[in-house]
Amino acid sequence: EILSGLVGSEMCIRDRLDINLKAPLQLTRACLPLLRAQPKALVVNVGSTYGSIGYPGYATYCASKFALRGFSEALRRELADTTVNVLYAAPRATRTTMNSSAATALNQALKVGMDDPADVARAVLEAVQSERTELYLGWPEKLFVRINGMLPGMVDRALRKHCLLYTSPSPRDQRG
Repeated sequence: EILSGLVGSEMCIRDRLDINLKAPLQLTRACLPLLRAQPKALVVNVGSTYGSIGYPGYATYCASKFALRGFSEALRRELADTTVNVLYAAPRATRTTMNSSAATALNQALKVGMDDPADVARAVLEAVQSERTELYLGWPEKLFVRINGMLPGMVDRALRKHCLLYTSPSPRDQRG
């Protein structure tokens, strides 16, 4: 999206960062005093597998979700001696009305699974109940997250093959 010129404007970058990063940070900051006063509390940040795997055509989206993942990790460590825990939930593509037909077509062309929102919500609830700190949804996406962490060059090569199928959606067509 950055290199192809499809970002469109500084406003598109600002809006993506405002929604995916600044809003969770500011909400957490505002709620933290209340959370710390509870016998047990939890911050749940909903990221994306794209917060662990940089995907071509989604540079700004990935950057916002990578930052949210880093915030979640750092916050969890900062709050380690408190009663507040942090869960970072990273679903893969989710079937919602936020996805345009172009984004859906791209996911189908790349054979990316799209989960039902109820299934994602159920998995997040199970992660909350089992006191997990991270949740990655979707196979093989959660495997690629691990591989990318250890062998990013291997994922680079795999994604290059998919880039031949890739036709850049406009920024409004991308998952939010």
